[in-house]
Amino acid sequence: MPTAYVYPTLDDEPIVPIATTSQTNNNTTNDQSTNKSYTSTTAMDPTITAATTQRRKEVPISEDDKEELELDYFENKKESSIGNDNDTSSYQPETLRREDLGNFILLVILYLLQGVPVGLSFGSIPFLLKEQLSYSQIAIFSLSSWPYSLKFLWSPIVDAVYSPTVGRRKSWIIPIQLMTGFLFILLSQRIDALMEAEHIPIYYLTGAFLITIFFCATQDIAVDGWALTLLSKDSLSYASTAQTIGLNTGYFLSFTVFLALSSPEFSNKYIWSEPQKYGILRLGGYMRFWALMYFAVTAWLTFMKKEVPISFSWTASQTDEDQLGIRGVYNTIWKICKLSHLRSFIVVLLTAKIGFICHEAVTSLKLLEKGFSKEDLALSVLLDFPLQIFFGYYAAKWSNGPRPLKPWLWGFYGRLLFSAVGMMVVYFYPSGKDIGFFYFAIIMGSTVLSSFMSTIQFVSISAFMTSIADPLIGGTYMTLLNTFSNFGGTWPKFFVLESVDYFTEATCSVPDANGLGETGAPQCKELGGTCVVHHDGYYTAGIVCVIAGLILLEGYIRPTIYHLEGLSKRAWRISR
Repeated sequence: MPTAYVYPTLDDEPIVPIATTSQTNNNTTNDQSTNKSYTSTTAMDPTITAATTQRRKEVPISEDDKEELELDYFENKKESSIGNDNDTSSYQPETLRREDLGNFILLVILYLLQGVPVGLSFGSIPFLLKEQLSYSQIAIFSLSSWPYSLKFLWSPIVDAVYSPTVGRRKSWIIPIQLMTGFLFILLSQRIDALMEAEHIPIYYLTGAFLITIFFCATQDIAVDGWALTLLSKDSLSYASTAQTIGLNTGYFLSFTVFLALSSPEFSNKYIWSEPQKYGILRLGGYMRFWALMYFAVTAWLTFMKKEVPISFSWTASQTDEDQLGIRGVYNTIWKICKLSHLRSFIVVLLTAKIGFICHEAVTSLKLLEKGFSKEDLALSVLLDFPLQIFFGYYAAKWSNGPRPLKPWLWGFYGRLLFSAVGMMVVYFYPSGKDIGFFYFAIIMGSTVLSSFMSTIQFVSISAFMTSIADPLIGGTYMTLLNTFSNFGGTWPKFFVLESVDYFTEATCSVPDANGLGETGAPQCKELGGTCVVHHDGYYTAGIVCVIAGLILLEGYIRPTIYHLEGLSKRAWRISR
């Protein structure tokens, strides 16, 4: 996770470069001489995707160029009206069109299928293994999530190779979902025994889930590209909402629901009439169930859902990407990365999550270590989940304006704040005691608020990336941006988990086992001893992350975001 604040506003700054006098006069003339009714327009409007060329003043302006000038004038007029305190009624946020509802639901389901294995790899498996593994070993398992953050390496193949008969996106979605279903069935035969083994085969589990996440990442490439043509241009910004709802739902089912139903304590308390050794749901059975869901959805896609060819969709100009070929797409990626402002944006994406990565990767594990039960943790996420779906919907509306990254900046401050709050929650946790309702409410409140701000950031950055992506190479562009965004939260996790063990000073109550430290806590427990922690590296790693995040935000990220929001949509297009 699928896996989003009262600060200075930017309303007084231009959203796009102000038009020159001659351009403004041209636009005003065009605006007055036509009966065209302007509506909210996204970056995927074909009127702004045509390639532009330099021209001398004496060369007549083409119709496409006139439309682009009209769009710039409209955006400036919209920004001016929004910034005017006396007139804020002229801007209307985009709404989901009724005819797009079915395709919106389809996107939610496809993203949900991604969220299920992601929830297992990013959530449940580390929690289930924490008692038997050190943070360094969990860091090794965290590498299984890397394919999701490196998918741009093979995204050109997914964009360029397909069967016209099956459909550009279905050519990949169908076989990938079938392979994921079969892999789930194979893993389900041994997974329960592996999880209960005396010595956990961490490298085998890492490899198995790495392949699973590779399949999910490949499906995500195809779904991201399909979203650009599946929804109409007026509903396009809701693709990020579908992604938020789908991924969060899948993650919720694989994390919250599964942890609760697999817990013998939860099942014995609320379900079984007599105490049982296992919960009502085991990991093998859960994976078999979702294998059937993969097969069912894939069968429906194969026989019931017809993919509309790009030449018949509103993005008919996207046929340029059809002609690129694999090498052409890789060359296109290189051209995208050569854009100076895009390189700045990539640096933002790769560094933005450093400040709160320790909180999001370690805090929950530390609460379990302190005595917080898996059932209570699952309950806190259960209470948090519907709020995030609600907030995700409205976050899309907040991000539909001319300033989609303004909520993202607010969320950044909030996540830094609650990263610090999370460390205090762990530090003052009453170990070995019943925490009571009051402390549970504190944990719940910090969880909800932190998740809320994470959702705001996720929807906001997704809406911005959708708005700047060049639809002529939409699948490649979106995948590249999402890849860097995901990798920004993946690469620091390994090092943070390793640093927790590195900075921890601990001894074992069994004399011969001294020197094991936190890394050897499971071995100490096997010897019948108790691991005594003298200094917890979690706090060192957490403080360093928060301070580094604040310095990055004030010194680089916020000024860069201000600059990027001031660029016109055409500045993000590559030359052809």
